[in-house]
Amino acid sequence: MYNTDIPTRAELPTSRQLLRSTAIAIVAAAAILITIVLPAEYAIDPTGIGRGLNLTEMGEIKTQLADEAERDRAAGQQGEAPAPAAPDQESSLLGRVFAELVIGSAAAQASPAGRTDEISVTLKPGEGAEVKLAMTIGAKAAYSWTANGAAVNFDMHGDGGGKTISYEKGRAVAESSGVLEAAFDGNHGWFWRNRTDAEVTVTLKTDGAYADIKRMM
Repeated sequence: MYNTDIPTRAELPTSRQLLRSTAIAIVAAAAILITIVLPAEYAIDPTGIGRGLNLTEMGEIKTQLADEAERDRAAGQQGEAPAPAAPDQESSLLGRVFAELVIGSAAAQASPAGRTDEISVTLKPGEGAEVKLAMTIGAKAAYSWTANGAAVNFDMHGDGGGKTISYEKGRAVAESSGVLEAAFDGNHGWFWRNRTDAEVTVTLKTDGAYADIKRMM
């Protein structure tokens, strides 16, 4: 039985090399965050690159839906001042950005041959929810979802490794089905917004090659 030789001190990277690699990774991640992730997910485009590459449309849809929901809630409070964003909401947004940028690609490295899942999310008036599948490039998953007699706005999209894509979107849709093929390694799925004045339950069924299914928000 042969055991791998233990590397010598000379073969190990120095502290300076490790710090340099870490700094390069941080700069690259920051550049991807500012130029790609923020415009596509949150319509924040300080450099203008996201709009030039047509990446801000997805973020604009999400922020528009969120703004409409906030105005509806404020109007229903009859004179009460809208509450400011809670610290945990702000930190969760940063955490979600980090998860999609760094963790999303790693979670999709080993997709199984196939799995089947069913998940339901209940949305209050004005509320949104996002469910995604961790998939590798070229993986396919059959899906069907229904708003159970109601209608929702939706955006089917993907992100991971600094890349984003919008597959399909619609307003006041009662149900949808098809096959989702991942354009790259990462998280691919659906964002729904309830624009009705009653609770809506969205039920999603999936069957295909993906490593995990998770609710992002």
